[in-house]
Amino acid sequence: VQLQASGGGLVQAGNSLKLTCAGSGGLFSNYCLAWFRQAPGKEREFVAARTWSGGRTGYADSVKGRFTISRDNALNTVYLQMNDLKPEDTAVYYCAAGLISYSETLTAYNYWGQGTLVTVSS
Repeated sequence: VQLQASGGGLVQAGNSLKLTCAGSGGLFSNYCLAWFRQAPGKEREFVAARTWSGGRTGYADSVKGRFTISRDNALNTVYLQMNDLKPEDTAVYYCAAGLISYSETLTAYNYWGQGTLVTVSS
């Protein structure tokens, strides 16, 4: 499985961005998909995850109510809709896939995209 993330950019605080992660080399149908992010000088942290069936979805407390993770299994794609962005959301965002039921732990994921930079100005 190979992942390609896109959609990052520079936005002002309060605006929105939608990230896309396209998968190839295998079907997403049995994978849990997630987004993580890494700010400068900080460790990579969990943002959101969604099971293959969509039966379980989870978010970091810092993004609840503002970010939404969705997926299209037929297109092998996962999305992260980010609304009301804040300067503290500035980071490189990574999509990840794991053949697991559900996890918010970085080490549970086997496949990673290359990352896309999101910069939020105040």
